[in-house]
Amino acid sequence: MQQMTAMAGIDAPDMARAQQLVGSIVRSFENKVVGQVRLRETLVIGLLTCGHVLLESVPGLAKTTAAQAIAESVSAEFRRIQCTPDLLPSDIAGTQIFDAVKGTFVTQLGPVHANIVLLDEINRSSAKTQSAMLEAMQERQTSIGGESYPLPQPFLVLATQNPIEQEGTYRLPEAQMDRFMLKDVLDYPSPAEEAEVIRRIDAGVFNADQKPPAAASLDAVVQVQELVRRVYIDPAIVRYIVGLAYVTRNASQYLEPRLASVVEFGASPRASIAFSQAARAMALLKGRDHVIPEDVKNLAHRILRHRIILGFDAVVEEISVETVIDAVLASVQTP
Repeated sequence: MQQMTAMAGIDAPDMARAQQLVGSIVRSFENKVVGQVRLRETLVIGLLTCGHVLLESVPGLAKTTAAQAIAESVSAEFRRIQCTPDLLPSDIAGTQIFDAVKGTFVTQLGPVHANIVLLDEINRSSAKTQSAMLEAMQERQTSIGGESYPLPQPFLVLATQNPIEQEGTYRLPEAQMDRFMLKDVLDYPSPAEEAEVIRRIDAGVFNADQKPPAAASLDAVVQVQELVRRVYIDPAIVRYIVGLAYVTRNASQYLEPRLASVVEFGASPRASIAFSQAARAMALLKGRDHVIPEDVKNLAHRILRHRIILGFDAVVEEISVETVIDAVLASVQTP
């Protein structure tokens, strides 16, 4: 597979086309979202790989605005689902409704049948409703009345979490967390960026009638997704990726005892797959047709922070998962 990828390569016209599309998406995104450069990069990587993204931050940091902006930039069908404890699986996937005129049941597809789906405050929905998303996220289809309904392509789930309010929330199980390719934690804007937000609001940038034209089509996005799969990743970098995941599962052998003692579970093989796919997209964003180790390192926090499970001792010792990830990176030799 790697040899085939290397032979396929990406020629100059294809690379130019990919750079033009990415540039158009970035400019459209920046028209609505001030700052948040890493968030923009995360969402574009998710879009180019169809890898689901989990966003965590306090309220008011433009998570919903960012999701709408990325959808509008590519003419994607966008749906927002506000998660609440009384949300049912059928409210997401869809249900069957009896048509009295025809005397038959008619399938009504739920809001998950869209290109980009925002699950706002996903941890407020019940475990049963959360599990209803597993089939959609992994199998990219829903089952209603014994029938399977494929989801549109491309399909991307963006979920948000609020870390400061725990009342009335349900902890996401590790199996569902693992379905997200990336998890990004948003920071507060700088004073200059916050002032620019106020200026744009006063200028009417966020008014409904100020919606800019789409920067690209969904067909163009699908074509660039194919280019991402053709980005070359050297076997040495594949071994590097697998080595990072292996260290998280065998922390006691590679990390200092203080850090190793707080790691309860390491990353699954999905982490290695996510590294491979996201690093290819990262390379394309940088204008390269091959992956370099820095692509992997730049993605390490976003890929591993929700896959490494720390015990209670980590809270007592004030050890963050990012500290553990940095130690994992330091323990594996860079190719």
